[in-house]
Amino acid sequence: MEIFLNDKFVARDEAKISVFDHGFLYGDGVFETLRAYGGRLFQVEHHLSRLHDSCDLIGLSSPFPKTRWHELLKEILRRNELTDASVRVTISRGEGELGLDPFLCPRPTVVIMAKPWRPYSPELRETGVHLTVGTVRRNPLVAQSPQIKSLSFLNNILAKHESIRAGSFDTLMLNIDGFLTECTTSNVFFLHQEQLCTPAVNCGILQGVTRDIVIMLAGEAGMTVVESAFTLDQVLVAEECFITNTGLEVMPVSKIGAKHIGEICPGVVTTKVQQLFQSNRHRFLDGPL
Repeated sequence: MEIFLNDKFVARDEAKISVFDHGFLYGDGVFETLRAYGGRLFQVEHHLSRLHDSCDLIGLSSPFPKTRWHELLKEILRRNELTDASVRVTISRGEGELGLDPFLCPRPTVVIMAKPWRPYSPELRETGVHLTVGTVRRNPLVAQSPQIKSLSFLNNILAKHESIRAGSFDTLMLNIDGFLTECTTSNVFFLHQEQLCTPAVNCGILQGVTRDIVIMLAGEAGMTVVESAFTLDQVLVAEECFITNTGLEVMPVSKIGAKHIGEICPGVVTTKVQQLFQSNRHRFLDGPL
């Protein structure tokens, strides 16, 4: 396995960072996770734009121009002989003396890793997943923008602990006002009165790349999509529910807490959205290696 570290590709055992790196010390940095299908990266422009935006939001200069990022992402796949893969890009503030001052770090640390894609069990898509209703609330907007894909992921990790203890697939998180936000790494959709509903960005969610595609494809198919603030009670009485992210694509939800969602899982609309995503995925892939 080869990893890109700062300015060169190195073997996994040689990929080391300093104990003074502020990403390690303080979670000061950002990341993105991408998918590759058959050697073609999915929504690479959107992922790189979001990475650049995350850097801007924490006052960190992106270390490479966009063309260089493209070259590196392709090269990590080539060097590791991967076609169907998960690719993780990490940019930390870099190495510096102890202290919160970001100017203690003269240069960011860049790490790019890729691993073979391990698909989710087909049974999950056939039966749906179970979500726990979390007690850990999503970080409020005034504390930290959810549009920053930050290395300080503790808020989500604490929520993930809840799902692990409950034996569920993931945790559904509410914001401090009690409105629905997202799961620990995925966006949420539900069907209510023939409308496809999803929490609005200002509820405190990360604007997911796959979420945006689902909204677009659903609209093209003539579905009504509503982005707003929703309560837990509203999703619990939904006819259908599913979650989305780069890895999951479109995953049906069969149960939230103790409440079964809908009469069948996946429901008709969820199945339609899954089909739309699969049949249109080629539209969002870049060129082959």
